Amino acid sequence: MHKRLVIIGAGGHGKVIADIAIKMKVYDSIIFLDDDSLIKQCMGFPVVGTTKNVECYIQDCDIFVGIGSAKIRQKFQELLMEKGVQIPTLVHPSAIIGSNVRVGEGTVIMAGVVINPDSSIGKGCIINTSSSIDHECVIKDYAHISVGAHLAGTVEIGERTWVGMGAVVNNNLKITGDCQIGSGAVVIRDIPNKCTVVGNPSKTF
Repeated sequence: MHKRLVIIGAGGHGKVIADIAIKMKVYDSIIFLDDDSLIKQCMGFPVVGTTKNVECYIQDCDIFVGIGSAKIRQKFQELLMEKGVQIPTLVHPSAIIGSNVRVGEGTVIMAGVVINPDSSIGKGCIINTSSSIDHECVIKDYAHISVGAHLAGTVEIGERTWVGMGAVVNNNLKITGDCQIGSGAVVIRDIPNKCTVVGNPSKTF
């Protein structure tokens, strides 16, 4: 781990990333890159250039992709990984992480999260504020578990799937990749195909 952190993306998600990095107390300095030239600072830290400037920081900085869109986050992170960039995992100090939980690089775990034992979280995931993931769940790469969403035990969430705010997923279920689970949805059966899911009990569209 380097002592300098570069965050790609100076929007709302980037702000939360910076706040977590501050609270972790492992970085001496934080800077941002963003392709919007009108943004000059974020969370009091400077925006020093665009994503085209990332090469300048590869050797002596950790670089974190603070972009909410799963597809864009995946694109940037995998390009960085191909270049051998050191991409950290960021965990808010208030998160509770159980035994034998595996967390991939570029994943952020936000305030108030609970992840119970033997769960596996992929790379580039967002585990958002006050969400919970029970025992033996598998969250695949670039998925997003939104604010206040709750997964029961042995749930599998596919790549890039978004589980909306306050959604609930019953135990022993599998949700395939690239799904959208609406806010407040209650998922009571497997979702084997890419789709949008809403309601209580949930329906697919």
